[in-house]
Amino acid sequence: MRRALAPARPSAGGTVPIQFDVDPSVARLAEATAEFVREVVIPAERECGGSVHDAPQALRERLQKAAREAGVFAPHVPERWGGHGLDLRGQAVVFEAAGYSVLGALALNCASPDEGNMHLLEKVATEEQQERYLRPLAAGEYRSCFAMTEPAPGAGADPRALMTTAVRVPGGWRIDGRKWFITGADGAAFAIVMARTDGSPGGQGGATMFLVDAGNPGMRIVRNIDTLDESLFAGHSEIVFDGCVVGEDQVLGQVHQGFVNAQVRLGPARLTHCMRWLGSARRAQDVALERAGTRQAFGSLLGDLGMVQQMLADSEIDIEASRALIWRTAWELDNASASAAQFSSVSKVFVAEAVGRVVDRAVQICGALGISAEDAPLARLIREVRPFRIYDGPSETHRFAIARRAVKPYRRPHATGSADS
Repeated sequence: MRRALAPARPSAGGTVPIQFDVDPSVARLAEATAEFVREVVIPAERECGGSVHDAPQALRERLQKAAREAGVFAPHVPERWGGHGLDLRGQAVVFEAAGYSVLGALALNCASPDEGNMHLLEKVATEEQQERYLRPLAAGEYRSCFAMTEPAPGAGADPRALMTTAVRVPGGWRIDGRKWFITGADGAAFAIVMARTDGSPGGQGGATMFLVDAGNPGMRIVRNIDTLDESLFAGHSEIVFDGCVVGEDQVLGQVHQGFVNAQVRLGPARLTHCMRWLGSARRAQDVALERAGTRQAFGSLLGDLGMVQQMLADSEIDIEASRALIWRTAWELDNASASAAQFSSVSKVFVAEAVGRVVDRAVQICGALGISAEDAPLARLIREVRPFRIYDGPSETHRFAIARRAVKPYRRPHATGSADS
């Protein structure tokens, strides 16, 4: 006898009225961003080879000043804080245009980790904290970092392994622990630090976020980590917290609710990464198409050879599918859909891997040109996009979460037998 089917999985309210036309104001901003990236950012990228790990402050200030003058600065920031106030659907269009250069997001002040921290502060911080931290961050006067990841056996792909602790002391909290791969920590004005305030490593709750100012004697950068990617400003640092005391007014959100509040940041931040790296994939594809349309080999253009055509076609498919997923996920997040977390994970896995495929194919099509660090941007791009499959949760972790959510409506206690029994 055939067993009754499990209930249908919930969708985002039935038919999803996603619009694929772009609001004219967003389209104009995206066009202005694309022009700004071509005319201003890409020449600056060539000058520094796309590497900003040594925190060239003058370059950052110059690019952000130019972005303000071009009217494209801070597209994601609400208007009350000086930005354009785009929702995630609007950001998807503009961030893709910015991502055409690995320094585009830095110029627009929508790079990681600052962009995600601005969103978190807007949603979770008190008014006093917003004035103290969000306003100068949104204006580009400050940089920030988000300190959650720890060396093994601490928090990494599994944030519940959090080992850094915070305990109450007179007037506030004392933080102790070690963090690493903290992007942008070197020179940041403040850090948002995740610490365990209850329970033990492996527990689902008991974390709290704290705002820690630079110069706190209990927070110390012990090294800057030399990594494959080089376009995230100031790179990635290892930090020690040793008797780091902060006031009660530096708790961000509610005590013991750090993991819950962090999702306010992490879900959208995964998607904005996808938006920016899709711009990089488009640039790689443009390089490959130009090469295929001009390079003669074996008696014809590369673009007339079947194997090259297949690679170009597969990259077009990956780009279009990635964009469709990003837009759908942006809609889910903008509407606080119950399916938003699932789509966020799906987008993160697919886009991270699709972008890698597109850049890799472009390198292969261009041959020796593709691996030249001076003559084309592809060597730079492949170096930058590979870590994306690890950052913001590795693909394997998201696949685990995707499958777990997908099977949940079909679970039966002590189920036995085959699906057709």
